[in-house]
Amino acid sequence: MATDTEITDADEGKKVIGADGDEVGRVVEVSHGTAHVEPDPGISDTIMSKLGWGDSGEDAYPLQEERIDSVTDDEIRLGTL
Repeated sequence: MATDTEITDADEGKKVIGADGDEVGRVVEVSHGTAHVEPDPGISDTIMSKLGWGDSGEDAYPLQEERIDSVTDDEIRLGTL
């Protein structure tokens, strides 16, 4: 499901949207082509687990490239979890 769109510094600040259309979080940093996402406070533990985001208490989590379905000017949309 990975996209061929490269994640760049220009993607910082974009919303991350789940396949169901709900906002999962926001990109707060891009490091070496990996988006780091600050989860929405209302995101469920189940979704965090499916994204590989553990219970470590971190502020931002790396977004695995294979989870990304598309990248637009305004958002990064995830595929089905």
